[in-house]
Amino acid sequence: MVRIRLFCAAGFSTGMLVKKMEDAAKDKNIDVDIKACPQGKLDSNIDDADVALLGPQVAYTLENSRVICDKKNVPVGVIPMADYGLMNGDGVLKFALKLIEDYKK
Repeated sequence: MVRIRLFCAAGFSTGMLVKKMEDAAKDKNIDVDIKACPQGKLDSNIDDADVALLGPQVAYTLENSRVICDKKNVPVGVIPMADYGLMNGDGVLKFALKLIEDYKK
């Protein structure tokens, strides 16, 4: 199972994206656990995560988020704005899987 955590300003705007990502994963037979949370709760929501994704609206927190995630060996990245804006679940899922793959190298 791939555990993906999405973080945005309040945890609400990524709710639709979570559903789109779950649908994309189902189509590809990928077992996922995807949750959306407020960025301010990143530290308490990544203990069981394989990857942390930041919404474009909280991209300015990337460096601080990276410090937290590195301590827990979790890759982190900012969701590409185009994929976020279009609610491209497949694109964001691919982005998350690539972050995990690249982090293991």
